[in-house]
Amino acid sequence: MLTFTQAIVFAPFVLAICVWVAWSDMATMKIPNKSVMALGLVWLVIGAVLVLTGMMGWRIWGWGFALGAMTLAAGFIANAAGLVGAGDAKFGAVMAPFFVGADPRLVMALLAACLLGAFTAHRLARLIGPFRAAVPAWASWSNKKFPMGLTLAGMLVFYLLWRLIVE
Repeated sequence: MLTFTQAIVFAPFVLAICVWVAWSDMATMKIPNKSVMALGLVWLVIGAVLVLTGMMGWRIWGWGFALGAMTLAAGFIANAAGLVGAGDAKFGAVMAPFFVGADPRLVMALLAACLLGAFTAHRLARLIGPFRAAVPAWASWSNKKFPMGLTLAGMLVFYLLWRLIVE
């Protein structure tokens, strides 16, 4: 589980990328590969700095990569079965390392809360004229599918906030 210090170091980078992912997914119904690579680089580079300065253990950092690989494999299977989009699977894989050591009950509760909150907020916002008029070209307004990047990005941001508040 990330410590307060680790969460605060990761937070600015993760927050910026998560805003990019959520916005892009709502606008185009796609999560850009560049954003996936950027989040992966955050774990790789910032994680390495934390390890080298003694603020994160090698074991946690390494398990983060393993968890990401397992999540990527599960995501590819889910994508092949038509359950999730490819971008969602890839983004889920690069966000997984940040949850290494976290209580699975917390992670699942956070996913459920973010999914319900994001879905409700998105569906309500598209019914409100001023919101829809502010970004009329968003593909998600008229698409029957839901932009899961909004949920996944929110989940990671709220997890980091949780780590900052709880510790």
